[in-house]
Amino acid sequence: MITELFQYGFMTRALEAGVIIAFIAPLIGIFLVLRRYSLIADTLAHVSLAGIALALLFGWNPILSAVVATLGASLGIERLRNTKRVFGESALALFLSGSLAIATIIISLGSGMRGNITNYLFGSIVTVTPTDVTIIGILALVVGVAVALLYKELIYTSFDEESARAAGVPIQKINFALIALSALTVSLAIPIVGVLLISALIVIPPVTALLFRKNFLTTLVIAEVISLFSVLSGIVVSFTFDISTGGTIVMTMLTIFLVTHLFKSGQ
Repeated sequence: MITELFQYGFMTRALEAGVIIAFIAPLIGIFLVLRRYSLIADTLAHVSLAGIALALLFGWNPILSAVVATLGASLGIERLRNTKRVFGESALALFLSGSLAIATIIISLGSGMRGNITNYLFGSIVTVTPTDVTIIGILALVVGVAVALLYKELIYTSFDEESARAAGVPIQKINFALIALSALTVSLAIPIVGVLLISALIVIPPVTALLFRKNFLTTLVIAEVISLFSVLSGIVVSFTFDISTGGTIVMTMLTIFLVTHLFKSGQ
């Protein structure tokens, strides 16, 4: 059965994109979880919906449009938070509700758009094109290289921001870099899991890995394994039983979390 999957071009593309996304998502997610920034992923996911709606209305590439929208929002969120006039969660709520409102207006303007938008809301392996795989690969490379270059600063600021500031680490620049990288990660994950489930893909594997109470690097490796297994098995199961790809992936992750939580609670 597994070998039959590779006879279909769209399945090969979905698996290629899935592996890339599964690797990158925990790489960013672990820093968001440690900083208690998990809501940023959900906010940027809703912002990406506005970008996708615009792309479908004007015939642009949805992923590139989502990238522009989420990067712009990440800059706005960080600037608004730095003014100290709006608390962090309030800034996220403003962008989340505003972008969702914009998306619904655009969707109502585009006749025949509702069917296409559903694929991006919940994810669809059929929608992954060769161009999407190329874009996802390039964005993933950018995220991976950036994390490697900023690795020490990201760890330092995630565990002790005050000490990092006292040591001369440019906190604001690092925070913006993390949000910008989150924006790229959200955008590249859209074709596989969909807008509504992106935050789960980014957050659940690191949260599950943290239950093992290991050092940072081991925790990251565990999160990567959980993510890769969930995405690959989710794609295969969704194709086999003709069910939602994003939902299957997230339910697999949640099952692993619950089993891990129960096992660790019993120790």
